[in-house]
Amino acid sequence: MSPLAAWARFAARRPWRVLAVALAVLVGLGALYVLFGGRYGGSFSLPGTESQRLFDLLEEHFPGTAGDSATVVVRAPAGFDDPEVRTRAEELVADLKDLPEVIGVSSPYEQPGAISRDGSIARISVQYGKESFGLEETSVDALLDLRERRSSPGFQVEAGGQVVSAAEQEAPGSSELIGVGAAVVILLIAFGSIVAMALPITTALLALTSGFFLVGVGASFVDLPSFTPQFASMIGIGVGIDYSLLVVTRFREGVALGSSVVDAIGQAAATAGRSVVFAGFTVVIALLGLWAVGIPFISYVGSAAALVVALAVTVAILVLPAIVGLVGGHIDRWRIPGLAAPAHESETGFGYRLGRLIQRAPLLFFALSLAALVVLAWPVLSIRLGSSDDGSNPKSFTSRRAYDLLSEAFGPGLNGPILIGVRTDDVVGDAAAMRLPLIVGQTEGVVSVTPARFNEARTMATIIVIPETAPQAEETDALVNRLRRIVSLATEGTSAEALVGGSTALFIDVDSKIASRMPLFFAAVIGLSFVLLMATFRSVLVPLKAAIMNVLSIGASYGVIVAVFQWGWLGEYLGVERGPIESFLPMMLFAVLFGLSMDYEVFLVSRIQEEYLKSRDNSEAVARGLSVTTRVISAAAAIMVAVFLSFAVSDQRVIKEFGIGLAAAIFLDATLVRLILVPSIMQLMGNANWWFPQWLDRLVPRFGLHEPQPEGAAGS
Repeated sequence: MSPLAAWARFAARRPWRVLAVALAVLVGLGALYVLFGGRYGGSFSLPGTESQRLFDLLEEHFPGTAGDSATVVVRAPAGFDDPEVRTRAEELVADLKDLPEVIGVSSPYEQPGAISRDGSIARISVQYGKESFGLEETSVDALLDLRERRSSPGFQVEAGGQVVSAAEQEAPGSSELIGVGAAVVILLIAFGSIVAMALPITTALLALTSGFFLVGVGASFVDLPSFTPQFASMIGIGVGIDYSLLVVTRFREGVALGSSVVDAIGQAAATAGRSVVFAGFTVVIALLGLWAVGIPFISYVGSAAALVVALAVTVAILVLPAIVGLVGGHIDRWRIPGLAAPAHESETGFGYRLGRLIQRAPLLFFALSLAALVVLAWPVLSIRLGSSDDGSNPKSFTSRRAYDLLSEAFGPGLNGPILIGVRTDDVVGDAAAMRLPLIVGQTEGVVSVTPARFNEARTMATIIVIPETAPQAEETDALVNRLRRIVSLATEGTSAEALVGGSTALFIDVDSKIASRMPLFFAAVIGLSFVLLMATFRSVLVPLKAAIMNVLSIGASYGVIVAVFQWGWLGEYLGVERGPIESFLPMMLFAVLFGLSMDYEVFLVSRIQEEYLKSRDNSEAVARGLSVTTRVISAAAAIMVAVFLSFAVSDQRVIKEFGIGLAAAIFLDATLVRLILVPSIMQLMGNANWWFPQWLDRLVPRFGLHEPQPEGAAGS
């Protein structure tokens, strides 16, 4: 008897003990969160890049400018020469200077070019001494409260910049509730029973709550981005419900076939439980593989999601058997009229008929489904990575309204100034720094350049460049690259070290770093998954097929993201503005999706393998394996799609991208890939599916999902 089956039988016989321990652990984690829970959001570091080098130098030589800033924008149709408007503007500046953690405020009347040509719009720069995520929450709230108090008809006040953008990130809540609500409906349709529906929901929420507590504690020790809770919740709800769904489905099947409650739980743990452990392990490994990227915030987010997935697996195999043991034979009670679902599919089920239909023309189904995936993936060839700016925010955000006012009055480039820093050691270096504004000002795409501003020790100077185009425009990316070449040549042969930074330059560096690590990361994740599947199924072609199919479905999801977020398809209905795809998104999506797609691969192929070990008939095994998994795979995928799409209502663009990308990939994976493409390929390959050379069998360890078959059992 496997350890999983032994534990499941123990938990079913002593459910109250197991549940008491689980509750005590949950309470303990909650206490840790209350005592040590931290704030989300932190410094964005990018070791080994020019942008990070410039930031480090600014912290050393210009500590004031190393902090983030806010830009307060005021529209006054009467004009800023109007005495009443001037009085209100000066009062606003005075109030801004009194805000906590503000170290400097520039009045529009003292800063050249801070008032638009028509005199109706002015900007006020508010400098903080820390980065936005290091500020106290009350300090940012004070700025937003002041903006609201001072704004009135004839004197519109808006606020933008890094400080405000960080504060506008929404907290977890509504999207999660929508996702759980959709999952409840789908589970009711899948099971037809309120009791059966409640089991996956309960265990998923238990795992998610535990994960939320632990990730919150982790936020005290590392800088977790503000979207971490939503991202972890999105993954946690989906896999938490899916993993429990697989175990509950197998338990219902066992009870329907006449097994006792304890035996059915043990069998479910030995089969579906092993599939859950394997699938969850694959997801965790893929997410932890993000450490190979070398970008801390990506690594931290991946680790947070991996922790939530690991907890979902833990609850599904340790706690769920105890809950099922309490419910026992009453799992199908409280049925919903008209939704009575069979606990065990037969040869009359939809899945079996679908399998037989595909087997009549496997090449045709293979070609059609493959062509559909290729067409959907086609847009990825024109993907443009970058970083969306405040211009992609909803118009309900003050940062978006400030962005629009600045673009209207001063041009879009003012929303993304480029920073040049020059480190000098002598008079020659100082002279090179002072010459740079003249040289940079002649560069195509530059609107204006400030004179070099030195620190008191004259060891470093800063120059601010205003581009013609918006921060997320391709032309701005090209300008940053041109400036890097120009300032390097201009300071060559001197003691000066000139660096180009700012948010636009930072994400160019992110793109470059990701591009250099992506092939290695993809190869590592695919290679490890191939080895694990090979060790599990004792086959060469099954894992090879799985790796190729997963890459195709992920490519198709990338294509959907490009069409929606970059090309603007359906953007009007989804509340999406056209812009680049977040540079870190493809790699994070790959890690998540490659792991999640293994769930369905393992569950489907393990059932096909079970049937093959009984009959040694590949065609019958494919049809019967599809028969007993179609309903659960469809339900599991529908739940994940619903959960992920619920996050598309988020105001945060990056969460929308994750939600729509994940939903598209899971839908395609569970329909085109698992239910059509995989069966057609396995039918075409025949018994070769299970070919495994003896020399390889001796080298590869065994991670079988099934109990060892007695001699001759396969043919009996």
